[in-house]
Amino acid sequence: MNIYNNMDEKTLRKEVAQIYNKVNQEMYKVGVRKLKIEVLQDKILVFGEHQRVPALEAIHEKYPELTLTVDTTLIKEFKERLKKELEKQLSINVKTILKDFDPVTEEAAAIIYVTT
Repeated sequence: MNIYNNMDEKTLRKEVAQIYNKVNQEMYKVGVRKLKIEVLQDKILVFGEHQRVPALEAIHEKYPELTLTVDTTLIKEFKERLKKELEKQLSINVKTILKDFDPVTEEAAAIIYVTT
């Protein structure tokens, strides 16, 4: 059995996209605008176009350090939830997830490390 439980790449990409979008909807009440999933050996790469939380956009100019802290906290929570859902729904072992988000362009990227 491989690290993706013999799931073919197309199915894996589809499942990861659905889970990623579901977690995003649960946290932000909105789905991802665009999503591209690539599989590179033991890594799943996720590229997405998101919508920033409107309240953060409203206060960013006056309180940039606060919005940076909140953005960082939201990313941390998203990674924890995504890891839990991937492991539960796909029965894979996620070693770690690295994620970043650019609030100006609303682009995000994540690298999901999968292990045996």
